[in-house]
Amino acid sequence: MLRVTFIHQSSFVVETDTKQIVFDYFPASAIREPVFHGKEPLFSADKPLYVFASNCHGDHFSKEVLKWAEERETHYFFSSDIRPILGKGQGQNIKYLGPNASCEINGVRVTTLRSNDAGVAFIVETDGLTIYHAGDLSVWNVDSDGNRLYADLYGGGYKRQIRGLENRHIDIGFVVLDPRIGAGAYKGIEYFLTHVDCDLVFPMGCWEDYRAIESFRRLPQIVRLKDKVISIDRDNIIFNID
Repeated sequence: MLRVTFIHQSSFVVETDTKQIVFDYFPASAIREPVFHGKEPLFSADKPLYVFASNCHGDHFSKEVLKWAEERETHYFFSSDIRPILGKGQGQNIKYLGPNASCEINGVRVTTLRSNDAGVAFIVETDGLTIYHAGDLSVWNVDSDGNRLYADLYGGGYKRQIRGLENRHIDIGFVVLDPRIGAGAYKGIEYFLTHVDCDLVFPMGCWEDYRAIESFRRLPQIVRLKDKVISIDRDNIIFNID
């Protein structure tokens, strides 16, 4: 089986025959504006959890996920910028990963990319799948002030990281589409979609403004690829994938 559940913002659960993989979960009450509607996932009791947090920002990480280990086998893969938040006492079953790092636990192989904002992006390989989660790796306002250094950091830096994916196949990609950026909102996801061999792309980080996804799908340069881009809306939507 392969099931993808959208929780909210950048949080998704990927469930396979043997594992439950959680990305960037935080409780809906953690951020007041906008009001998030996602709920805590309902996990299968017979499958271990593999929990990922791409950076320390409140819309990507919450200490609440540590409670899940009290009820079931749980393994954590956290960006290294989360370590100071948790302190020395929190380390059991937590693997802290900086940029360009890799590790493998129980058949889950994890590689990271360097984010051009905070933390890391994840590439997760398990059960015959390759999953990419961008975290906050994207193109951020590269044209806002004409500053070449700024453009290189947020535009060129993004492209340099994505080039590392151009010669591999990705089954599922979770990629930033942030409507707050305005005209530049589509640049990161468009570059990914046109340069990476990815079967399904889930836009994320939409701050609950999901109209931007359909607007993106209608772009002339994207129309031929739009079937790869999954429309999401609100919270706890389940996608069963053959």
